[in-house]
Amino acid sequence: MINWDQFVQLTVNGLTDGAIYALIALGFSIVYGILKLLNFAQGDVFMIGSFIGFFVLTGFGGPDAPVMPIPVLILLMFVFAMIGAGLLGVVIERFAYRPLRNAPRIAPLISALGVSFFLQNSALLLFGPEIRSYDTFELGSGEYAFPSSGIQWGPLNLSILRMLTIGLAIILCVLLTLLVAKTQIGKAMRATAVDREAATMMGIDTDRVIAFAFFVGSAISGAAGVMFGLLLDNISNTIGFENGLKAFTAAVIGGIGSIPGAMLGGLLVGLAEAYSAGYLPGGVTFQDVWVFSLLVLVLLIRPTGLLGKTDIRKV
Repeated sequence: MINWDQFVQLTVNGLTDGAIYALIALGFSIVYGILKLLNFAQGDVFMIGSFIGFFVLTGFGGPDAPVMPIPVLILLMFVFAMIGAGLLGVVIERFAYRPLRNAPRIAPLISALGVSFFLQNSALLLFGPEIRSYDTFELGSGEYAFPSSGIQWGPLNLSILRMLTIGLAIILCVLLTLLVAKTQIGKAMRATAVDREAATMMGIDTDRVIAFAFFVGSAISGAAGVMFGLLLDNISNTIGFENGLKAFTAAVIGGIGSIPGAMLGGLLVGLAEAYSAGYLPGGVTFQDVWVFSLLVLVLLIRPTGLLGKTDIRKV
């Protein structure tokens, strides 16, 4: 007999974790969609975003004595983290990837791995190995207290933070889809993705377009870093690798290069983690085994991912 309390809570946990994976996966997808580049540094940009949010939090007196209303402080954390992570993404593109744009595909891939290790160890050098805590549920007191209420209805227990995480992922996915589909820069991004040389001949500044794609993808990962810190409290220089790997898995499952696919893949990975921890043999210990088994299964059935499309090859 199904324990509905457990099922509902596992679903909420899975959707929340999946929303974070989806946000990082969006960064993978937007870069891959334009350059066919697997930016393995995306997870570490997410980690840097989480540290930026933490230093903004502590710089304005949090978590014990914030000097402004908590919603305003959280908004500032997101703004600074997204701008900082976005600028970091632009710098990475300019110095690590642009010189290798016409090199064999293996060269930028190795460069991406090098950037990932560089960011992880730079964070270790600058911030130290200790785990930092957002102490979310100790934020403020009195009028500046963090809102602890949420939706509690039967077995459903959905906190404000979980609603914020899921809602933010959906909003950013919709905004990114509209950006690519409806705006002038979005049309330039699609043209660059189809044929970079032809886009250049049509007067599109492809360097600017690619830099913009890196800024947007990295900014979204920065937002995911703040969300991770608020939701799970603890951050360190190592959180980028595991979460980046799960996000990459999500992007591949959904169809790398597809924005809706990144969202779908992230939610599926989060749910697979939660349900395998609750119902399958091995529990939390072997949940990664079941997640990557899902990846293998999807690729065997549909190699392009659930919502991916086969690349058009020029001849």
